[in-house]
Amino acid sequence: MLKIGFIGLGLIGGSLAKSIRLHYPDSVINAFDIDNTTLMSAYTEGVVNTMLQDVSDFEKHFQNCDYLFLCTPVESFPKFLPELKKVLTDHTILTDVGSVKSCVHKEMERFGLNQQFIGGHPMAGSEKSGYQNSSDILLENAFFILTPTPETSEKQLTAYSNFVESIGAIPLHLAPAEHDRVVAAISHLPHIIASSLVNLVCQEDTDEYMRKVAAGGFKDITRIASSNSQMWQNICMANQDALLEMLDLFIDGLQKTRTKLSEGNKDGLFSFFASAKKYRDSIPNTSKGIIHKSFLLHCELPDEAGGIAVVATILASKAINIKNIGILNNRETEPGALQIEFYDEVSLLEAHKLLTKHHYTVECS
Repeated sequence: MLKIGFIGLGLIGGSLAKSIRLHYPDSVINAFDIDNTTLMSAYTEGVVNTMLQDVSDFEKHFQNCDYLFLCTPVESFPKFLPELKKVLTDHTILTDVGSVKSCVHKEMERFGLNQQFIGGHPMAGSEKSGYQNSSDILLENAFFILTPTPETSEKQLTAYSNFVESIGAIPLHLAPAEHDRVVAAISHLPHIIASSLVNLVCQEDTDEYMRKVAAGGFKDITRIASSNSQMWQNICMANQDALLEMLDLFIDGLQKTRTKLSEGNKDGLFSFFASAKKYRDSIPNTSKGIIHKSFLLHCELPDEAGGIAVVATILASKAINIKNIGILNNRETEPGALQIEFYDEVSLLEAHKLLTKHHYTVECS
């Protein structure tokens, strides 16, 4: 029987706890969170066995854990590590779920915890935060990066990798600095770009026409700008060096593209778009990434009364849940007048098959 400890039950911590409960129903899960409402929700749902409301409870309830998950902001770790050090045994794996690793490893070394610590980063998420948005399937088919220390044994790393696989995620081993450079490029920089673009449009949208005609394409590439502002401030500061390197490279790339445009370099612009398309098209869709995926379907719909209701009824007849539905007024880049968003890929594919059967012209995004 597994014994698991959690410090923090937000989106990722809550999803991890729910996934463990799903795959290991007999496990003992004890959790601490500063939000009593979160703890009570997890307890009443049967996700956790014991609610810890003070760090003084750690010594009693975190003894002999197989895994201890730190799921709070990285800057709060020093507050908990002295208490955790008292309860760690040789067989306990201390880990975290933060999206920056180098600074965390430095803290673990400072507290003398290199032997027990293996950094963890489940590469799944959402624009929404908090336990109320957590899910027992959020980590399914998501990469789960593990960053061992120089003192991590092969036995520990293998055990953690097997555990990650057992809850449906995909373990990947990286050095802390390599991890930080990767996520700076594919996660942290995109959040800065998305927010910069939204701020630019907001600044220039004096008559609010841009807001009115903003197409789905604009909303798609800027969707992550709706993420938690405080969290992203903290992440950027924690990964400052790697992010500055990527930001400089991106700015340099923009300047080169600007030069091509100002010089009327048609071949250069074509190569710019073609190379991006080639690499983008090579990215697999078989696993989740760190930026939450949307499951969208576009449907050609005649302008007639009750058209949307008919589509919704067809989907409801097969118990296919719709997350969001609406008419696209700007369809420069989107095929179809009706956009439907689903909760998962299975629902998306079932809807595509069903609506096609009913002679609708549909396309998945």
